[in-house]
Amino acid sequence: MTYRSKTLAAWLALLAGALGAHRFYLHGWRDALGWALWLPTLAGAVGVLRMRALGQDDQLAWLLIPLLGLTLSIGALTAIVHALTPDEKWDARRNAGQAVVRTGWGPVLAAITALFLGGIVLMGTITFGIQKFFEWQLAPPPATVRTTAG
Repeated sequence: MTYRSKTLAAWLALLAGALGAHRFYLHGWRDALGWALWLPTLAGAVGVLRMRALGQDDQLAWLLIPLLGLTLSIGALTAIVHALTPDEKWDARRNAGQAVVRTGWGPVLAAITALFLGGIVLMGTITFGIQKFFEWQLAPPPATVRTTAG
């Protein structure tokens, strides 16, 4: 059985968790949840590209961008969970039959970084979503075209 590093799993979750890198590392390339993360991440990236190309009035971009923020936040939360799992519990689950390895400061630094960056991304995503919702609510209704029957 291959050794699975808690430090590497935490950093992969933080840096590329939105693309499932940590899941592929822990469970292999056939992990369905790892591949399922690609759809909302790429949809959110399309939203960012749409907003850059079409401006802030693109309502489809409003709906897609929070998906990217949520997958990035999920990656950060997963990094925190991996990093704060006790070494004994991690090795019993991921490295059964192998000696317990003390991880040191690597996972702690990953947890600190994930808390900082994940909090920023999550708060930005919530703020963006609320702002766009209220802009949508306050927008004037679309003009209707009247036709006269002659």
